[in-house]
Amino acid sequence: MDPNNPIVLLCVEGMKAEGAGRHDEARALFTQAWEAHTDAWEACIAAHYLARHQPTPEDTLRWNQVALDRAKDVTDDRADGFYPSLYLNLGHSHEQLGNLAEARFLYDLAAAESAALPEDRYGGIVQQGIEKGQRRVGASD
Repeated sequence: MDPNNPIVLLCVEGMKAEGAGRHDEARALFTQAWEAHTDAWEACIAAHYLARHQPTPEDTLRWNQVALDRAKDVTDDRADGFYPSLYLNLGHSHEQLGNLAEARFLYDLAAAESAALPEDRYGGIVQQGIEKGQRRVGASD
């Protein structure tokens, strides 16, 4: 991600607010990012973070689906390394709603895409999330 992109900067500020427990401020920043997006990649990023601050599991699912749909609309390779996280979050949303077969399918997609993860803290967190999700719902053969 381009650290100078205005949408990324808004989301970074939102993450800082979230980390400090200022959830209303975080949601406002993520909403601002969504409203300011100029392309599918920026929409994907903003929706990904907006999903974290929804009042219901159904709303979280909706925003996670929007994030994945916008990633699929990106016409270059910017979203390629983001798919494991997008599938993980969408799988978790389905798991929370009791859609275990769909959650399993999405966790397996995340695992299949995990080679694209960087070998850093972020990559490790996503990889752990995928593995935990697969254990919770039972990975497909």
